[in-house]
Amino acid sequence: MVDERTQVEPTPSGLRQSLKNRHLQMIALGGIIGASLFIGSGAVISTVGPAAVVSYAIGGLIVVLVMRMLGEMATAAPTLGSFMEYARTSLGEWAGFTLGWLYWYYWVGVVAFEAVAGAELINPLLPMVPQWVISLVLMMVLTGTNLVSVRSFGETEFWLASIKVITIVIFLVCGALFVFGLWPGAEMSVSNIGKDGFFAHGGFSVLHGVVIVIFSYFGTEIVTIVSAESDEPERSVAKATKAVVWRVLMFYVGSVALLVMITPWDQIPTEGSPYAAAFTRFGLPAAEVVVDVVVFTAVISVLNSGLYTASRMLFALQRRSFAPSWVRDLNGRGVPWKAIVLSTLVGYVAVAASYVAPDTIFYFIINSAGAVALFIYGMIALSQLRMRRRLELEAPESLKLKMWLFPYLTWITLALIATVIVTMAFVPDIRSQLVLSLISVAAILLIYLVFVRRKASNA
Repeated sequence: MVDERTQVEPTPSGLRQSLKNRHLQMIALGGIIGASLFIGSGAVISTVGPAAVVSYAIGGLIVVLVMRMLGEMATAAPTLGSFMEYARTSLGEWAGFTLGWLYWYYWVGVVAFEAVAGAELINPLLPMVPQWVISLVLMMVLTGTNLVSVRSFGETEFWLASIKVITIVIFLVCGALFVFGLWPGAEMSVSNIGKDGFFAHGGFSVLHGVVIVIFSYFGTEIVTIVSAESDEPERSVAKATKAVVWRVLMFYVGSVALLVMITPWDQIPTEGSPYAAAFTRFGLPAAEVVVDVVVFTAVISVLNSGLYTASRMLFALQRRSFAPSWVRDLNGRGVPWKAIVLSTLVGYVAVAASYVAPDTIFYFIINSAGAVALFIYGMIALSQLRMRRRLELEAPESLKLKMWLFPYLTWITLALIATVIVTMAFVPDIRSQLVLSLISVAAILLIYLVFVRRKASNA
């Protein structure tokens, strides 16, 4: 067994570059496949109709463009903190502080949500155990995995992501054979995609769908944070960024298109997994059980990644004096253990709130992170606008991976993000998320103005 204390040289930050290219590629590959794809796609299809394919395509386009921008910046200037640092150097200290803490807050909320979701999946098997106990056990196990070493995190995520990827690939192959009538007992069913008209609920429903699906994609950007602990950061990020296009097309747009061809859209279940229903139509044994296992794997994967990401962003914030100095402490294997523990403790509080005050504290934590992903994407795009122009003047040779059609596609991305945010204001069941997210942004900005800026002026 490799001892990372002696075999891997630390970076200037003290972190160890222990992750291999295979870890990053699988993290990037699996990171785009969350439980929301397996479970939430049924509700999206019910809301939008067959045009849900377009909703996923538009959401995917935004993510592809944002990832291309991130890839440009990360290959030109790989750094700890990734887009937090790019925002700080391009837009100002306030931007780095706000984006970093928003991102940390988002992932701490996700950790709590996934721990609760995982407990709900396990509870039927262990009905005598309270759900909150299961949630805490799940968090404790994955906290331990993250505390051991970054290699431990990487290996765990590699295998969890592999299960998700294999499942989707099997679905794509079986689904394609089924819709073209090549599966035993199946007839060609491609025409189902046009049942009741492609835009069954009208054009605005497509935008409504984008609002829902955009959050399914969030997490793809984790690879640029993980790259700081990779032995080949520039190469790994460039490769992962270039592959985002086909991953979005295959895993999301392709699989959702197959769903609405396999089963008429108005017969796809909104409760449970539409993928389980599809596998059942294929005649595969124990389809629901298998998909439940995969969904649980996806939940654990997000929980694992969330703990890692929150701790590394907190560690990066501390290096800019945006967080308490004590979170910088590393263990013998170069793991920021205090940052992990603090992020976990906040997650424990959020999990407790989900059972003690589900309609108040937990409701605020989860829903106030609703639009945070869009704000972060917007700040990444603004950072790239500034940083690209600076690099073209100061270090054009560093631009090894360029954003397409700059600056036009960057501005189009910002317009798309703004459109989704405005749409949220007109969708009653999502409007509260936008309002609560704006409150979160305002609170973080206020903290910056009151504490950080005042501290800097007094120094």
